Amino acid sequence: MESSAANEALNAAKVDPRARRLFGGSAGALGDLAGSPFRADRDRIVSSPFFARLGGVTQVISPGGSGLLVHNRLTHSLKVAQVGRAVAERLTADKRYRDLLDSLGGCDPDVVEAAALAHDLGHPPFGHLGEEVLDRIARQRLGLPDGFEGNAQSYRIVTSTEIRGMATIGLDLTAAVRAAILKYPWTRSGYPDPHPRQFDPPPRGATAPPDDPDSGSAKFGAYSTEVEDLRQARAPFAGRIADWQQTVEASIMDTADDIAYAIHDVEDFHRVGVLRQGAVAAELLAWQRDIDRYRSMTDAALEHGLRRQGAPIERLRRQLHRKDAWISDDEAFAAAVEHVRLELVDGLLAAPFDGSIEAEQGVSGFSARWTRRLVDAITVVPDPPVRAGHVLLAPVQWHEVQVLKFVHHQFVLARPDLALHQRGQARLLDTLVQALLDWILDPREEARLPRRLHDLIDLAEAELHPRTPGRAGKARGRAIIDFVASLTDSQAVALLDALSGRSGQLWTDAFVL
Repeated sequence: MESSAANEALNAAKVDPRARRLFGGSAGALGDLAGSPFRADRDRIVSSPFFARLGGVTQVISPGGSGLLVHNRLTHSLKVAQVGRAVAERLTADKRYRDLLDSLGGCDPDVVEAAALAHDLGHPPFGHLGEEVLDRIARQRLGLPDGFEGNAQSYRIVTSTEIRGMATIGLDLTAAVRAAILKYPWTRSGYPDPHPRQFDPPPRGATAPPDDPDSGSAKFGAYSTEVEDLRQARAPFAGRIADWQQTVEASIMDTADDIAYAIHDVEDFHRVGVLRQGAVAAELLAWQRDIDRYRSMTDAALEHGLRRQGAPIERLRRQLHRKDAWISDDEAFAAAVEHVRLELVDGLLAAPFDGSIEAEQGVSGFSARWTRRLVDAITVVPDPPVRAGHVLLAPVQWHEVQVLKFVHHQFVLARPDLALHQRGQARLLDTLVQALLDWILDPREEARLPRRLHDLIDLAEAELHPRTPGRAGKARGRAIIDFVASLTDSQAVALLDALSGRSGQLWTDAFVL
């Protein structure tokens, strides 16, 4: 870094402690001068009550409903941080990437670890299901154009909803860490211009939700109320990466998230007994045995015969070609199916999980082999395709992750018993939001509303322009969404029980009012 640039960065750091790194550098020199501000960020995140609550938030299935120890959002975040740091340390130690990383804005393992720990802070009760339900309610019932998005909620938490006195400063993180949290560095519709949803093809996540094609991107990193903070966090990377592109550290965090998700979901559903060797083997082997016939089928014939073994994985192959032509390759896909079959079907699933030491060793061995294989396959590229970041998996391993995710979707998420459970959770959240709205609108109860709700209403109202149409109603809506999103699974259940008169307890620590 040139001395003038270093002086400018250091002066900026004195003015704004959240901007402690304004220029790139893989060594993190300013962190040393400022007493390792990125480690301080990590400690602030881990010490936050928002982080602690992740232990009670569903990853895919509720620990209470499984009867066994499965991942929650907290253990998932810890694994993403572990994988992300391993990737960052490997890349920064590789001389081939040193100059490239510096030119893109730097790669600091502490920044990656902090971003990984923070990336799921905004996830609501009941995992991705809760995210979808709150988004629908926010847009269609509460009139919030931004709706709800877990990544944007995480950014809102670290920048806004932590209230100290009259100030809303979030967790007071450095610009580098805030930028690294931004997996989708755009708002729903306004920033940047042109908006990435208008690209052909658009970046991953930038397309609109299927139920509302005119509403903007389904996935985005910040609400419009936090857009100026987003701009400030990413300003140091101007001219280094595109406005819509992830920073290197965000790209590592995103890749680590994919790796952890693909591996530990397979672990969980093996433990629970949902993944059965026979069913998974039959699907993969049927496609391998009749690969030429499946490839010759029309799309219409394939969709008509999706219940036939082998057809779903053929549909996956075609979807990858349509969405990710930049990397999709038939030979790599076939090799990935074979590798997953050998490792998963003939390996991990060969014996049912019985809780024995041998079974635990089988799970840990599977996880360690796959993590090492995927981490070692990560590279850095100067000009990534639109649907990828600067940090990405090699083609063979990228296809393997897609096949692992397919197993999860096909044999877990598509199950009717899980759908039954999730419909109940969706109804619970819908009813809870309405009950809180009725409470807020009751003029006799204004003085007895939860203190946190009062604070969140004041915050949301202050963020809106005084001439915003329906300002009071939008502020109430955003406050309710913020409030519900901050609950654990059990707190959401307990709060609705209390509001519905089903709870016999008067004084309870199930939730904080």
